[in-house]
Amino acid sequence: MSNKKKIWLSSPHISVESRKYVDEAFDSNWIAPAGPHIDRFEARLSELSLNHSVASLSSGTAAIHLALILLGINTNDSVICSTFTFSASANPIKYLGANPIFVDSERESWNMCPDLLLQAIQSEINKGKKPKAIILVHLYGMPAKMNEITEIAKMFQIPIIEDAAEALGSKYDNQPLGTFSDFGIYSFNGNKIITTSSGGALVSNNKKLIDRAKFLATQARDDVIHYQHSVIGYNYRISNVCAAIGLGQLDVLSHRVERKREIFNFYKNSLSDISDITFLEEKGKCFSNYWLTTILLDRNSTIDINTIRSYMLKNNIECRPLWKPMHMQPVFSDCLSYTNGVSEDLFNRGICLPSGTNMSHQDLERVVNTIRDTYEA
Repeated sequence: MSNKKKIWLSSPHISVESRKYVDEAFDSNWIAPAGPHIDRFEARLSELSLNHSVASLSSGTAAIHLALILLGINTNDSVICSTFTFSASANPIKYLGANPIFVDSERESWNMCPDLLLQAIQSEINKGKKPKAIILVHLYGMPAKMNEITEIAKMFQIPIIEDAAEALGSKYDNQPLGTFSDFGIYSFNGNKIITTSSGGALVSNNKKLIDRAKFLATQARDDVIHYQHSVIGYNYRISNVCAAIGLGQLDVLSHRVERKREIFNFYKNSLSDISDITFLEEKGKCFSNYWLTTILLDRNSTIDINTIRSYMLKNNIECRPLWKPMHMQPVFSDCLSYTNGVSEDLFNRGICLPSGTNMSHQDLERVVNTIRDTYEA
């Protein structure tokens, strides 16, 4: 292992502004899952989300779980989900005893393939079991083909949960991701473009449903003087301290997006002469936050992603394979899937490069030089 400093994949980058808001929370003793910073945080998120209503929560996973509950998903219902994603997109389906149906990707954005989505819906309807919801993921900050997918969902009147956990600040046709559907999901985990240390949000243009989400997220306590509960609730609300961190992060969100895009362009310009390497790039109506810069190796490459990853690790640089598709995961091996081989191929040939907004120019050069050294080793 190299004695050089560690370069992380995407480490937290806390702003000076966050310290100010956290100090306010401590000085006012609002160290609880309630407080003024939560209200302010939700108001700011609403401004970024076409004035949708917002429930700030303990995680993006909690947001997906509540969205499914609000859509009335029950045991043995079917929910379509992107297969090329992190398991948190699919796990909440299983929380409710429902059945995930995984749909593969198209090559342009790496997100859910509209053609396969249509095939999956029609096939399930022909079996007499119409899917109750669609969980669509915007992977690595890259917008999915929203026009085609929303048109299909409307045709069959199936609600969409838009998992924009990796895509805060990204847009499609100049509209923020997370606002095209019945529910949008954001994540503020430590590795995201902004962080509250842990946390997430559920957004919707239906205020009543968001109010219901907040009720369920605070243990579903009835509005009486004593503790009374008529339905099952959850401990899913964000804390005031985490919301204070988030307020400071929102102050610098535009700078973080700009920096992520600079990092992508640096890698692309620096590695463009290596014919083996291609990048996931925005096209058409897409504007990506480039949460993580990803590369794809040519099928005939003289090296593979494990060679690059091992050489990076030897030089104390963290990088990561692309997500292993859900239909290939042991825990979901018995689930139905509609596949075309795209996500499996991407998993076998793709890797995520260090993309933290707190990386220095020297860090970026070191990553590039290490990749080049891999080819020369």
